[in-house]
Amino acid sequence: MGLNLLYCAAQVGLEAKIVEVEVSFTRALPSFSITGLAGNAIQESKQRVQSSLLANNFKFPPLKINVNLSPSDIPKQGSFYDLPIALLIALNGTCDLNEITQQNTDSKPPKIFAFGELGLDGRIKDSPSIYPLLFSLLSKQSNSLFLLPKVAQEFYSKLPNLKAYYVDCLQDAIATLQNLPPLESHSCDLPFLHQEIAGEKYYYTQEFPLDFYDIIGQERAKRAALIAACGFHNLLLEGSAGSGKSMIATRIPYILPPLRLYEILQMAANTLEISPHRPFRNPHNSATKAAILGSAVGQNIKPGEIGMAHLGVLFLDELPHFPKSVLESLREPLQNHYFTISRLQAKITCPTNFMFIGAMNPCPCGNLLSLSKECRCNQKEINAYKTKISEPFWDRLDLFVQMQEGKQSAHRVNSLTLQDFILQAFLFQKQRGQTCLNSRLQGAELEKYCVLDSKTKETLEIACEKFGISKRGRDKILRVARTIADLDSSAKIQKEHLLESLSFRKI
Repeated sequence: MGLNLLYCAAQVGLEAKIVEVEVSFTRALPSFSITGLAGNAIQESKQRVQSSLLANNFKFPPLKINVNLSPSDIPKQGSFYDLPIALLIALNGTCDLNEITQQNTDSKPPKIFAFGELGLDGRIKDSPSIYPLLFSLLSKQSNSLFLLPKVAQEFYSKLPNLKAYYVDCLQDAIATLQNLPPLESHSCDLPFLHQEIAGEKYYYTQEFPLDFYDIIGQERAKRAALIAACGFHNLLLEGSAGSGKSMIATRIPYILPPLRLYEILQMAANTLEISPHRPFRNPHNSATKAAILGSAVGQNIKPGEIGMAHLGVLFLDELPHFPKSVLESLREPLQNHYFTISRLQAKITCPTNFMFIGAMNPCPCGNLLSLSKECRCNQKEINAYKTKISEPFWDRLDLFVQMQEGKQSAHRVNSLTLQDFILQAFLFQKQRGQTCLNSRLQGAELEKYCVLDSKTKETLEIACEKFGISKRGRDKILRVARTIADLDSSAKIQKEHLLESLSFRKI
């Protein structure tokens, strides 16, 4: 008999749980079984493993082979278990992994993780499930070695502190385990433009698939888009059909502030792409509540659109046409920037730090603000349409803009110019020691960075009293004013900054 051990991982919610892959060979009728709540993809791996081992001249011993995935109470899915299973069968207890790893380190022997799907000829393929597991594991496992598909080396090598061997085929993986070679060093720097501030790099790109230059006129809406993008503020655009609401919304993601390496790698867990372009999610108004918020079947929890939009933009077009239950459910993630999915068998909290953009018509027919078309709605229909959005939801929005109608100036501005304004304001924020974007300022930081002189403060108090603005609304006005001041490179919020912020508030 022989027994050996490798490690893999299972996705439980948004976290990776370590899985021990162990194999035993016992004297009995020859058979091959996998235990430990293995899903269909893992059960099918028996055929892939057998074919790849036979293709590499391996002869199965006349023994009962049992592979166990522990802990056995966690459901497991994925084709990436192929590699550790095949390696343990091929080594057949002839290789003491602890002894090998002890020879390569002076400290406690590291755990060896193996991920990869096997082709029938022994090639090792990548799987889209591997990267999220690696990203989660690296936050917990500092003293670990990984065996990964070489086809994804460029992608995985951007993960900091990843100690990995990259292999093309099963034979390479076996040879690597039998004699662990020295690890190759790799650079985690990304091939994108960046600003280095206080020793940390912030990445961005000047590629604009959709450019603000395409938008003619709508100066006030473009000004609101610049402020919203600079401070990551929530924005609602109201206007007639064809006035440019969606055009503005779809161009905002490309001018948002730059990202840290960790944030780009975190986004890649959803997008499977390393890019400084932030995610843009635009669900249709027929999407279900589960699709927007997330769903759970047993312990298998999947984030919805709000989770996929983390660090990016969630755009809801035709906002009043979304079910009221969906809109009301967005109040918590808009306020707290996280959302908890609770079910009988599982509970998970997913980050939802997104910028919200909404677009709506002024009335059901869309012509209420039009200068050339007559509105066909009566007042009752207009009121019913607008009351679909509750006051608490309105209170969580930072900027509200009505699109301009009629003839406008032909002035244009491109996305590169707007991005330059935002980069200057971002640098200005970091130089004063700010750790988050303006829309995320809370408590002591809000008081520290949103300083008003006595006259400006009096103006704010008068406005709050006159228009019945809540404490939340008051803080949002201050945050927007802080962003406007940053765009002017002003250390303090001046009265004109506050007045402009008030002008974008839905009263």
